[in-house]
Amino acid sequence: MQTKPENDTDLRLKINSETARLPWTELLKHFASGSVVWVASSLDLVDVAVRISHDDKANISQWMGAGLLGKVTDQQAEAWLAADAALWAAVVHPFILVQEEKPKVH
Repeated sequence: MQTKPENDTDLRLKINSETARLPWTELLKHFASGSVVWVASSLDLVDVAVRISHDDKANISQWMGAGLLGKVTDQQAEAWLAADAALWAAVVHPFILVQEEKPKVH
């Protein structure tokens, strides 16, 4: 029996505990191999990771269609390198999901 992604608390906790902030320079080799996926800051990184793990095609396709999820572009990579950016990263084999830090709300 497959658990629905929104109810998979064990996987959600596992991914959350393994999520880390990494310098973009540490992710370059993975970017070069095409395995780094950008997640818009309007989405919850852990939720996206759980849904990818569950192969939730409906939500993944919707996010990709809306430009909220996709392979990191050369332009993004260059900008992050120039800015010496650190990104939140979560691993969902074979992908590494990355997300820019959410803007601070004052």
